[in-house]
Amino acid sequence: MLRVLDLVLSSLFLVLALPGALVISLIVLATSGRPVFYRGERVGRGGRVFTMLKFRTLRADAESRLGPYLGEELVRRTQDEFTPIGKWLKATQLDEIPQFWNVLRGDMSLVGPRPIRPVFFEELAHDLPAYWQRLIVRPGLTGLAQVRRGYETSMAEKLAHDLEWIADRSARLYLRTVFATGWRVLKQSIRGLVLRG
Repeated sequence: MLRVLDLVLSSLFLVLALPGALVISLIVLATSGRPVFYRGERVGRGGRVFTMLKFRTLRADAESRLGPYLGEELVRRTQDEFTPIGKWLKATQLDEIPQFWNVLRGDMSLVGPRPIRPVFFEELAHDLPAYWQRLIVRPGLTGLAQVRRGYETSMAEKLAHDLEWIADRSARLYLRTVFATGWRVLKQSIRGLVLRG
């Protein structure tokens, strides 16, 4: 049932977002050149590594400079790496539109634990013994931790929300999380337009 919801909602959103995605692509290209998309390795269901897509918000090769950092330190260091439109794309979460393609491909779900880079997965699985349980489900474009907490929330607290999702995985909780995320993104997008204007 959840996979059907993933396919239907992702297809619908991609069709609706296509005009905006084309505009964003052109703006990224005009303000910071190629590549338009960021491609990063992430750990998926069953430990399979996949390539996650986003609109590029950071300077080219930023991951090579930011690679060893996670959490608050990563947030702090990222500030110097944003492209001219990158900070706004990140704040509105419009940089994540290409991840709907990952959902359609089956790499991700709309709801689940956020995908993480392989090097950090190994580190966190060592530090938090229950972390491997995230491999039971597809990683999500959004999740309970994102709806309930901020980006700077500790990994242990995010894991608690992820485990709650894994234990429940009901269509009701899925839809509540999707709608809560949609509302948050709409508010952030409007705030981003007002602050930018």
